[in-house]
Amino acid sequence: MDAEDILEDAFGRLPELVSTAVEGLSPDQLRWSPRKGANTVGWLVWHLTRVQDSHLTELIGGEQVYLSGEWAPRFGLKPDPDDTGYAHTADQVAAVAPESAQVLLDYYAAVHERTLTYLRGLTAADLDRVVDENWDPPVTLGVRLVSVYDDDAQHAGQAAYVRGLLS
Repeated sequence: MDAEDILEDAFGRLPELVSTAVEGLSPDQLRWSPRKGANTVGWLVWHLTRVQDSHLTELIGGEQVYLSGEWAPRFGLKPDPDDTGYAHTADQVAAVAPESAQVLLDYYAAVHERTLTYLRGLTAADLDRVVDENWDPPVTLGVRLVSVYDDDAQHAGQAAYVRGLLS
């Protein structure tokens, strides 16, 4: 198995984690917080999808999935390419109001499909390409993709944990 296959397998595991975290939850449950200021299931899944969407767009160009459809209003937000949830305040977390679990699943599915299409076209040499020279050492495409996967997997696990607190 080569590195591209490993990345495809890793990203291929995320949809089940996302689905397990949100399926069957009502809009109120998606917005429930274990305490004021804590992340909600809806925010966590929205955020992990926004991060993947934003970072992939930086890598491949074009427009974010979030901006190419009517996604933002379905989360109670304005379409802002820079709003990925990073450094959100408690009020900003609470403002992410998915209209349903299905909107989270649909947005994630659209981003995931774009990600898989991109991953399937990569070669080993592509993974060594430097994509960000603002770090020491500079960040390669392979490292960036692992970082996105890691962030997504952690947030999916957090969403599943918060869901468990609902019981």
